[in-house]
Amino acid sequence: MIYTVTFNPCLDYYMHLERFLKGELNRTKKEVIYPGGKGINVSIVLGNLGIDSKALGFLGGFSGREIDRLLKEHGASTDFVWLKEGNSRINVKLKAEEETEINAMGPVILKEEQDAFMEKIKRLEDGDLLVLSGSVPGSLSENMYEEILQCIRGKKIRVVADTTGKDLWTILAYRPFLVKPNHIELGELFGKKITKQEEAIYYAKKLREEGALNVLVSMAGKGAVMVAENGKAYQMEAPLITVKNSVGAGDSMVAGFLAEYERSMDFERAFKMGVYTGSASAKTEWLCTKEEVKRLMEA
Repeated sequence: MIYTVTFNPCLDYYMHLERFLKGELNRTKKEVIYPGGKGINVSIVLGNLGIDSKALGFLGGFSGREIDRLLKEHGASTDFVWLKEGNSRINVKLKAEEETEINAMGPVILKEEQDAFMEKIKRLEDGDLLVLSGSVPGSLSENMYEEILQCIRGKKIRVVADTTGKDLWTILAYRPFLVKPNHIELGELFGKKITKQEEAIYYAKKLREEGALNVLVSMAGKGAVMVAENGKAYQMEAPLITVKNSVGAGDSMVAGFLAEYERSMDFERAFKMGVYTGSASAKTEWLCTKEEVKRLMEA
């Protein structure tokens, strides 16, 4: 089973306006609400591609119930810890001449609720795959990722990490199956600016030396690269698309890679599927379907 972790899930409330007038009454022309969070995005796209997964993390209140309902509606299984107090956050995305985002802080997570989450992690079994993505909220232990990895140490569980900075360096020591920084995040790890695929490959190899088995680097319109544990480096240009929404594209890339790798165990095919899946989400208003990925691959 694939498990995804989202510490601070949300509802993303998109409001579309002709114009946004500061200090005045504004009326929307369209509204839509999606469940959000990096691990949640991975679970939804996996489901769209026909791969089962289970979403873990923390939910609270009426907004948490709606996140859980929407996830199940989109074919994902859930096993969240329910908080005694507070509501899962609601983020507001204003789409007008420019896009304005207001992201909420999220609820406080108590120690007993963190302990309940760790009990769920302990139940993972050999052969499972665990996706850790995003930053750790302030109310959680700052060593949360390391505590999770210590909890499953000794089990044959593959770990996928889509996070940055200190959290990523921590995870590398545990030899994760896959890490997926974008080219900006990869450059920040080494104090460099990465603009070319050859540069991304060079520093991806550095992450392999630090412990990652496979390194997948997204580069927005410049495509992607991957350095795999089979010793090969893969490169691919980005498909020609009109970008409608970049939120969730990286998570979709992770989901596409995992979906194909679980089927074929072929790194090159999984890499290409990841690129197409990420691009398919970027050209839609939210997250891509299997049909949208297929159409892009056949274009």
